Order: sequence, then C-alpha cells, then structure tokens
Amino acid sequence: MYDIVVIGGGPVGSRVAYRLAGMGRRTIVVEQKPALGEPVCCTGIISRECVSYFAIEESVIIRQANSARVFSPSGKLLGLRRPEPQAYIVDRSAFNVALAKQAQDRGVDYVMGSPVTNIDVRDDRVSVETGRPQFIEARAVVIATGAGVRLVERLGFGRVGDFAMGVQAVVETKGVEEVEVYLGRKVAPAGFAWLVPTLPGQALVGLLSRQRTGSCLKSLISSLTTQGKIVSAESGPVFAPIPLKPLARTYGDRVLVVGSAAGQVKPTTGGGIYYGLLCADIAADNLHEALESDNLTAKNLAEYEKQWKKKLGREIANGHLARRIYEMLSDRQIDGIIDIIVANGIDEALLSSDDLSFDWHGMIVLKLIGHRALTGIIGKAHVPFASLQK
Repeated sequence: MYDIVVIGGGPVGSRVAYRLAGMGRRTIVVEQKPALGEPVCCTGIISRECVSYFAIEESVIIRQANSARVFSPSGKLLGLRRPEPQAYIVDRSAFNVALAKQAQDRGVDYVMGSPVTNIDVRDDRVSVETGRPQFIEARAVVIATGAGVRLVERLGFGRVGDFAMGVQAVVETKGVEEVEVYLGRKVAPAGFAWLVPTLPGQALVGLLSRQRTGSCLKSLISSLTTQGKIVSAESGPVFAPIPLKPLARTYGDRVLVVGSAAGQVKPTTGGGIYYGLLCADIAADNLHEALESDNLTAKNLAEYEKQWKKKLGREIANGHLARRIYEMLSDRQIDGIIDIIVANGIDEALLSSDDLSFDWHGMIVLKLIGHRALTGIIGKAHVPFASLQK
C-alpha cells in the first residue's frame, strides 16, 4: 500500500509527489492523459520569484519578458516596461515532463492514461479506482487534477464558486516580440485576451472569458491576422475551465485538494502555476506530519487550509474583487481609465514601486481603487469597499 496517491500529473501534482518522496513517503501519481507532453491551456508565464524559489530548470524556459503592451478596447496603447525581467515563459509541455522526472528520480511511480472514476475513503485507507479497471490503495489522497473535475464534488467539497473559460492556440507570427494584452467586451466578455511570443516566429494566442470563448478566439485570430501579427494557426484551440474563487473547503478525512482543483489561482489573470506550487509544498509538509502521527482525520488536516489561506487568502480575495470591478466597467470606462493612468503618470509610478509584483496584486489593487484620479470611474462600478482586505 502506498502512503499517498496523487491524482493529476501536472506541475502541482508532481511537486507534491516530489516533496513527499523526498521525505521518504511511498507515492504514486495517477494521470488520465497518456503522456504529460500534451498541449494545455496555459501560457506558461511564471515570475522571476517563482523561477528562483522553485529552482525551475533553465532548459524549459524559452523566453524572458520585461515588458507588455496593453491595448484598451478602442486600441489605445499602455506600454509597461521595467529594466529587469519580470517573468519567464516556459514550455508548458516540457515543464510538466521535467517536474515529473524530478519526482520519478526520487522513486515516485507514475500511471499514465488512467482516468480516476471513484475514490472510496475508508477508516484506514483510500481506494482509488481507475478506468483500467484498477484499484490503488493508499493511506491518503491528494487531488491535483485541475478545475472542473467531478471527483471533488462527489467527495463533498462542492464546486468552485466562480469560474471562467480559457482557450488558447499556437500560431505563427511576424514581428511580435513583446507580450500583448487586449481588453474589452468585444474581445473577451468579462475577461481579456493575449498574444504571447514563445519560440522565434511562434506565439500563444488565447483569452479568458465568461461566454462565447471559442467564437471570440476565432474573431481575435482573424483581427490579428488582418493586422499582420499572425501569419497562420499551427494548432487547434485547447479549452479549460479557470477557477476564480477557491473551494469552500480543501481538506477532508484522508483527502487534500491542491492547485486549480482547489481554486488556488490568481483571479485577475487566471494564472495558477506559482500559487499551486506554493500550496503543493504546504500540502506535502502537512501530509508528512499527519502520516508521521498516523492522524489523517479532517480535523488534523485542516491545518493545511489554515496555512495556505494565510499565505494566499487575502491576495485571492482582493484579486477577485478587482475582477468584479473590471467586469462592471463598460468599454468606454476602461478606455477612460487607461487615459487617466497615462495622463497622471500612474503607470510610471506603479512601475517604479516596490509593490508592483507579477504574483502579488493586492497592494496594487488597493492603490488603484483608492487613487483620486480613478475614483470617479471606479465609483460608478459600485465597488464594495468593505470587501477589501488590507
């Protein structure tokens, strides 16, 4: 019998397995895909902080970014640039494979092409049923599957309280050297779109939206093709649900939920790699202690949730508030905000501020909402200021 079975072989699942194996725990990862190198709906943009903290291998990094071009609904440009790299773009397929190899080198077993159909939590173990059919028994289970998996709901954790849909495709490009972001309801209702250069002459184009995701991507690609930025599409679109709020509870008897499955994602951008990896380490540490004491009850595993919420709870709450405000704005109001930011030098002030971070948006959200020049427009969005967590 294994100590831990991890469901999901993405970065978060592999990180949990890697850490637990390093603590001497017998661990197995069960992944529904036949291979970890398959395309995913993720740009693979991670921060300098993430690269440093988790010692991300240079071999999976394909580009660094220190600037971005943000286009308002009417096409006005807001240029953001800092002297040093702010983010790195990783090859997501290679990144998945690299983290799995790290875990395998520590003795973690991987079972590929095995969708989990049921999890039976018993008094002394969990029994995981896969589609082979096969039963894997362990002392506890970690669910790191990504969002929208019914296993989480079946186990009584409910559903993520809010989500959007992401879609992305690989395209051939010409003359695109900076990350580009597109705002506005016509581009992506209640969301935003992106064009992220990766390899020479190649980029990822995609968007995060609450509706018409596929048709919006088709329109975006058509528009960027007309502008001469996209030459041709190289792959079909990949879709994925993106959680914008965490689960109400992420622990139970012999069970922890981690990463996108738990809603541990930045609501502003939908990015989940860094937050997921941070929570993977918290989960591994708590499981190791629980295994050591042979106390895998929900009461004992509740410490996991306390710790990850202490680390990320305020950021996620304020990020979700920022998203709610953004969704209330009309395209004209978004244009007005861009005009005010440029006219008042707010962009330059933020770029020179130590509070500006690729991963931690809370202080920036508070500064923007409280800025005198923006209160008129933001106030019309009926901001629930009481919801802000300082």
